[in-house]
Amino acid sequence: MSRKHNFSAGPAALPTAVLEQAQAEILDWQGRGLSVMEMSHRSAEYVSIATAAEQDLRDLLNISDEYAVLFLQGGATSQFAMVPVNMMGDKRCGAYINTGMWSTKAIKEAKRFGDVCLAASTEPESFTRAPSQAELQIDSNAAYLHYTTNETIGGVQFDYIPDAQGRPLVADMSSDILSAPMDVNNFELIYAGAQKNIGPAGITVVIVRKSLLGNPLPGMPTMYDYQVHAKADSMNNTPPTYSWYLAGLVFKWLKAQGGVAAIAEVNRRKSAKLYAAIDASGFYANPVAVNNRSIMNVPFTLVDSSLDAKFLAEAEAADLLNLQGHRSVGGMRASIYNAVSESSVDALVEFMAEFERRWG
Repeated sequence: MSRKHNFSAGPAALPTAVLEQAQAEILDWQGRGLSVMEMSHRSAEYVSIATAAEQDLRDLLNISDEYAVLFLQGGATSQFAMVPVNMMGDKRCGAYINTGMWSTKAIKEAKRFGDVCLAASTEPESFTRAPSQAELQIDSNAAYLHYTTNETIGGVQFDYIPDAQGRPLVADMSSDILSAPMDVNNFELIYAGAQKNIGPAGITVVIVRKSLLGNPLPGMPTMYDYQVHAKADSMNNTPPTYSWYLAGLVFKWLKAQGGVAAIAEVNRRKSAKLYAAIDASGFYANPVAVNNRSIMNVPFTLVDSSLDAKFLAEAEAADLLNLQGHRSVGGMRASIYNAVSESSVDALVEFMAEFERRWG
């Protein structure tokens, strides 16, 4: 069986080496005679898997003991609610930067629990850039500042870390975590759905400063309290054990590549090649401000949208899969996460040039 080029936005490509190891261990994990899927999450074997995964993530991002690292269910979408539940406190107010669909959804959910003030929004510009620091206006009553570091759908990525002006900074890093070095200490809370750079769908990583734990809004469900999960080592209930195991394999794979700094160089090369192909063409276009172009999600349009279906059909025939843009924006989108090889990007660039030659 040959592996094809997978540009899916999520669930996304996983490293082939990880899938091969999981395949080898699926019936018999390290001679124990059972699959990880069949293990009790309380067993010594599984606890060793979970503990190693957490430590490897701490190593990759240099996460200090001042932070709890949680492996939770519900996706980043559940975090849209868990953040205000745990962070609003008596102020019942959060500040948000709106740069696309995912920050819009986070804002909508936060309004269920208190007031939301917009620190900035680029919606009038169709979410084609991130606002500058000078544009941010943070309400004096806000308990925290929330932003989405990389908008998967629009391909808009912040090129700086916002100054929260003394408030806790919260970041949704679902689509660019582990793609480039960053200092966790700049944030009080980071969350990320797994299905881009961490592993398969089903688990979500939360990195939260321990000093913020223990102050949820009254009357909230037990499972929405970060402290409950921190005290139970993310096992207050049965966790998504296989997704956690696979995430651990991805962390080990990333370490073997040289860590986050090394993969960042590959990511920069991949994105540079793709944007260069788009910019050199009069046939393709990318709408995002150059300094906010994502290195993970590259949307592009064809000069004639009537060719979209033909482009997708021919791309699939050439083993280039999942290039259709999100239904809300149309066009094309190539998601080039850590597990997407440079050779896959080369194949896409070559196909785009040939398609333009024939149809441009």
